[in-house]
This record gives sequence, C-alpha cells and structure tokens, in this order.
Amino acid sequence: MAEADDKARRLAEARAELARAAAAPEEGRAEPVTVEAAKGRIRVTLGADGRVAEIFADPKAFKEGTDYIAEHVLIAVNEALGKRAAMVTAADAVPDLDAINESLAAVQDAGVRQLQAFSASISQVMAKLGRNG
Repeated sequence: MAEADDKARRLAEARAELARAAAAPEEGRAEPVTVEAAKGRIRVTLGADGRVAEIFADPKAFKEGTDYIAEHVLIAVNEALGKRAAMVTAADAVPDLDAINESLAAVQDAGVRQLQAFSASISQVMAKLGRNG
C-alpha cells in the first residue's frame, strides 16, 4: 500500500502544481507588441495579456488634426492585433487548466477509491487463505 500512497502523493503534488499554474497570471506567456504609425508619431502597445496597454501620440501629430490621429491609432491598433494573432497560433493555445485540474481530481479520487477497494479485497483473500491454510 506504500506504493499506492506514494502515487497518490505524487498525483496530489501534480494537481497542486496544475492549480498554481491555473491561478498564475498570463504574464510571461506572451510578449508585449508595440507598433508605430504616422512615421513614428503614433505608437500603440499591447500588453502581454493582449489588451491595449499604451497609446502614445507625439504632440506634433496633433497639428494634422483629430481625424489624422484617429486614423493612425486605428491603423496601429489593427497592426498590433495582427502581430499578436500571428504570435499566438492555434498550436500555442493555452489549455483550460481549471478543467484539466477538475478532471485530474476526479481521476485521482476514483483511482484512490479503487486502490482502497483492491487493497481491502486482497486483505480479505489473504485472511481467508490464512484461515484455510
């Protein structure tokens, strides 16, 4: 039974690590994306989470008017989103760690119950053999 306890312990440790990974922020999984437009006078940065983190407009760009600013911010945001989409492909999709953890918990619980039932059955058989032997 010590081997079963060791496996249960290691499985519990793996589940705990999976839970920590699921609870961890997405930081570090993707790089921020910065794009410039309007000859560098407009800059848009997407953070590691994929959301707009910064929009910079050089004061000199305002001489061109608000329509110019809006147009180039739109261009920069769309280009940044395109770059982010190219970075995160379907193969890189992050699995649903919470769902995996729940499934693993169910498997562990069922496995432990089965191992306990097997152990109890073996103990019963051994006891009967000891009485009959």
